Amino acid sequence: MSPSDDATRGPAADRNEASSQPQRKRRLVRVPGLRDILDEDRATTTKARESWHLLGIMSEFYEASEKLAQVRPAVSVFGSARIKPGHPYYQTTETLSRLLSEAGFSVISGGGPGLMEACNKGAHAGPSPSVGLNIDLPMEQLSNPYQNISLWFRHFFPRKVAFMKYTSAYVVMPGGYGTLDELFEALTLIQTRQSQRLPIILVGSEFWSGLLQWIRDQLEHHQLIDPTDIDLMQVLDDPQAVVDAIFDFHEHDGFIQPPTAAQLRTL
Repeated sequence: MSPSDDATRGPAADRNEASSQPQRKRRLVRVPGLRDILDEDRATTTKARESWHLLGIMSEFYEASEKLAQVRPAVSVFGSARIKPGHPYYQTTETLSRLLSEAGFSVISGGGPGLMEACNKGAHAGPSPSVGLNIDLPMEQLSNPYQNISLWFRHFFPRKVAFMKYTSAYVVMPGGYGTLDELFEALTLIQTRQSQRLPIILVGSEFWSGLLQWIRDQLEHHQLIDPTDIDLMQVLDDPQAVVDAIFDFHEHDGFIQPPTAAQLRTL
């Protein structure tokens, strides 16, 4: 740079250059690695444990794809593990699942007791596969005996993907936190278009009416969702009406999607 250039730079140019220096320094800051935080032996052990954890998740994805690739068309049914035989919700779930099986759907449940058992029991009485996606939990999760195809998961993530990836519809019976988690997982995937649009049917208007009203009064009223987002769900009480609604939804496109129409875009 010539003396004349230096003379014409002015104080503004000097300030700009000075202000850019801290930015350049920040870009050069190195993020601490695992071995900067732990001693070398402990860091190696931690990395090995995390790698083994990831391999376990991958193996569960592989087993699920091997066993479930041929179950389509299928319907995933969610519901409480705590509702006992003899309860009206148990009877409704069993009847509904038998109707789905007789209509040609594999029926997928969480494989445990309660409404999951009712789901598998009803499907097992029909001609189509009864599928249980069991998971190891410190309480509640005991495998029910009504499963033609039974998978065991240690991790929620691949299990939830299995529920979403192989289904043609979601049927949500009354349930607690786990059921709500699965419901809102499906809603989020469809709302964000990470999954193709599929029917989400809530069974039991008396049970679900309060939640739907809260969604309207709070989420829709405060513009936290679009007004049409609540239409991603429908509420029905009659088991046969649920089966009919699934067929009506898929009337034009069919149940088997072409390879180009990825059901879960993130997979």
